[in-house]
Amino acid sequence: MNATRAEKDHARVHIRWMIRRDMPEVLNIEQLSFEFPWTEEDFLRCLRQRNCIGMVAEHGEKVVGFMIYELHKSKLHILNFAVHSGWRRKGVGTQMVNKLVSKLSSHRRTRISLQVRETNLAAQLFFRKLEFRAIRVLRAFYEDTGEDAFVMEYRFGDEVGADPEEFVNRIAQYEEN
Repeated sequence: MNATRAEKDHARVHIRWMIRRDMPEVLNIEQLSFEFPWTEEDFLRCLRQRNCIGMVAEHGEKVVGFMIYELHKSKLHILNFAVHSGWRRKGVGTQMVNKLVSKLSSHRRTRISLQVRETNLAAQLFFRKLEFRAIRVLRAFYEDTGEDAFVMEYRFGDEVGADPEEFVNRIAQYEEN
């Protein structure tokens, strides 16, 4: 049986806690991925917080992606998320998001949220494909450019009593025009 192109391009990764020696590779991915990257001090300041978790996606001995997220009472909030440019579109980001989704439950944390720059269409489409929805716009959210952010959210299962108005998908509205 022949593997499809998608299966051949799919890279299995091991997702584990971020450790200090991962920082050079994480910083490299960060600098390759963003116009306004976090510094090492930004990462360390965040990771020193009790509710902040760092994870890496590893292929062999190489870190190919990372995510930094906060634990809140009812949700997980992604602060930073990137995949090395040479490893994108190979399922690495999807595996990292699936790892977060697996941490949700119907009686504890039920949502994953993040902010995405209005100009980062690739990230908006990636998270939308994984069932995240744009629920709100934060005006002039980014101090470095003054641009807006979309708040995107994934909800675990079908929350009983959820207000359908909360699920307005602003990105889809633009696609329809």
